[in-house]
Amino acid sequence: MAETLPIFPLGTVLLPGASLPLHIFEPRYRQLTIDLVTGAVTGRSFGVVAIRQGWFTDVDELSQLHEVGCSATLRQVNRLPDGRFDIVTRGERRFRLLDLDSGSAPYLLGSVEWLPDAEVAGASVTAAPQLSESARAAHRRYCNAAWHREDWSEPEIGADTGTLAHLLAADCLLTIEDRQGLLEERNPLRRLRMVRRVLNRETGILRELRAIPAALSEFSVRPSTN
Repeated sequence: MAETLPIFPLGTVLLPGASLPLHIFEPRYRQLTIDLVTGAVTGRSFGVVAIRQGWFTDVDELSQLHEVGCSATLRQVNRLPDGRFDIVTRGERRFRLLDLDSGSAPYLLGSVEWLPDAEVAGASVTAAPQLSESARAAHRRYCNAAWHREDWSEPEIGADTGTLAHLLAADCLLTIEDRQGLLEERNPLRRLRMVRRVLNRETGILRELRAIPAALSEFSVRPSTN
């Protein structure tokens, strides 16, 4: 059954288990933050959906957004003297955005359906441990090429197969297309193969260029949808 969720369009992809800090300055998202804190929005949760090609200053149509997003749960809030907020959220559950309502609230509301992982059965299950370790190894190679050792850490050993690929990708500078692909993939083992392939590719590029990745925001300023 479809549920209603506040929607926050962003120029990035939030993955389950990943931390997402946000600086809230636009009035409608200040109101959303207040509603999250006061309980007017239940569960202290809203949906993050990546904007499609281009940078829109005002999103009000479904076609401007990717179909699959991730819910974000509010974890920390710091209200600034001028009414802005610095918040920290955590990615939780994937959803498909079915419809968008830009008129019923100060902020966007979406009709969403939740997207659980597909069930993995049979011989595929036995491949999970080896696949998990090879994906972790790809993550180590990427991080050793990209960061100083103190700037990254490995996911906990107990991380389950369903969440591991998202956790491995969380601290890597990947394209929106790569991150969106990982978000949309519902088979946990295919997702591990995908993140392994992407990280191996990026590690090869880093070693070839002998450079470290940098966020595009360091080179130009794009309009924020907040």
